[in-house]
Amino acid sequence: LSSQVGRSVTLEASVAQIKQTSGPTIFTLVDESGSGNAAAFIEAGVRAYPEIELGSTVMVSGEVMRRQNQLQIEVSSMEALTGEDAQRVHDRIETALDARAEPADIPLLIESDVLDRLRPAMRKVAKMIRRAVFEAQPIILRHHADADGISAAVAVEQAVISLMRQEGDDLDTAYYLFKRSPSKAPFYEIEDITRDLDFALKDHERFGQKMPLIVLMDNGSTEEDLPSMKMAQIYSLPMIVVDHHHPDAIVDDYVIAHVNPYHVGGDFGVTAGMLGTEVARLINPEVSDAIRHLPAVAGVGDRSEAPERQRYLDLIAEDYSEQECKDIALALDYEQFWLRFNDGRELIKDILNLKGNRDLHKNLIGLLVESANAAIEEQMAASMPHVVEERLPNGAYLFRIDVEIFAHRFTFPPPGKTSGEIHDRLCRQHPGEPVVTLGFGPDFAVLRSRGVLMNIPRMVRELHDEITGGGISGGGHLVVGSIKFVEGMREASLNGLIEKIGQAPVE
Repeated sequence: LSSQVGRSVTLEASVAQIKQTSGPTIFTLVDESGSGNAAAFIEAGVRAYPEIELGSTVMVSGEVMRRQNQLQIEVSSMEALTGEDAQRVHDRIETALDARAEPADIPLLIESDVLDRLRPAMRKVAKMIRRAVFEAQPIILRHHADADGISAAVAVEQAVISLMRQEGDDLDTAYYLFKRSPSKAPFYEIEDITRDLDFALKDHERFGQKMPLIVLMDNGSTEEDLPSMKMAQIYSLPMIVVDHHHPDAIVDDYVIAHVNPYHVGGDFGVTAGMLGTEVARLINPEVSDAIRHLPAVAGVGDRSEAPERQRYLDLIAEDYSEQECKDIALALDYEQFWLRFNDGRELIKDILNLKGNRDLHKNLIGLLVESANAAIEEQMAASMPHVVEERLPNGAYLFRIDVEIFAHRFTFPPPGKTSGEIHDRLCRQHPGEPVVTLGFGPDFAVLRSRGVLMNIPRMVRELHDEITGGGISGGGHLVVGSIKFVEGMREASLNGLIEKIGQAPVE
């Protein structure tokens, strides 16, 4: 259309959105070459061509104009195609979009057997996301609110937004067709799907948008995600998962694509940030240079011990040291804690140095790391004297602390990170020994371990069946996770959990 400004055109297209403004009706049209807006005016605020519905195949005639520096067609006529004509146009657009959505065949950033084996699954996810962009389908990206989840999601965010802007010159498109939302828990909670459905249904009703594609990153692989997935299924919301938590097979009944290293013999050491960055490069290879450091940040932030971690660090060694990556990861965790449910899009980009202002980036990281470390030290000074030690039957050290009464609440670091920091100190005090740290509150416990071969999701399922009235749920990785229970059954739940930890083999 950019070469047709001032001329009259006729085109066949599919209607991807119908938005009624106080003036004209705005139709978003999609054909095999791209998407664009067509404005039709009857009288102010009155719906033009009411017989045209979302998803209709239409023939449109009008003049190509620029309004506020954006291309649009001033509609002179619009007709809904039916029968063979509609099918012909539909098939033509489908075939062309399918070909355009096919990701480029590019190499991985590093050598990795696990990522090589995941390449078909990553290509499938990238193709579905590219297709959503080309069809003007909204995308909701949900991710765990830690350094790994943020790195994964921001990599895809950069790829999707840049692709959207390549598609059209409407810069606002990226802000109403793409939404990134952090999730506090490492799974897709009912609270999350309720928020997402509320926004989607309102946008569908108010702005005539399609229902969204939901992308879950650093969550989505476990049975804990099922209640939300079932709710999404009722509204026919397609869902994609890119995760490295230990997967439950039943999840695949509710998703259209699933990338997980466990599916190909890998484990959680290949983090979501690594997976997300490689997927993002398939979505839009042009962002590769800007996001190549994100897997290293994710790897150190999530304590990966996989060989991929060092390879990603080596890849960016000239630009970022390992300590700088750790500082970025800590800054992400600290800032996201204060952002709560907000994505902090521009602030997070500064922390990850995605805008290219290295001085601002360094100053910001320095300040955030200093503040985070001061808060951690204050928390440790209060908590460490209250850690209780015992030796388990399998020879492992168990350290327990009630983080509800022996740690500052409602501030950074939260209970999970507090338990992790305590665990790190105890591991340094007991080099080479198997160590488990249990930070608990009235109705929850957080587990961190080294050298103890547990399977936390399986332990949680067993405790749920064994302790009647415990209300036990939870999960996470095999050796790092959390558990919930009802407050009145705390003692029984913790005792049952500790008994199972004591039976686990040690390295």
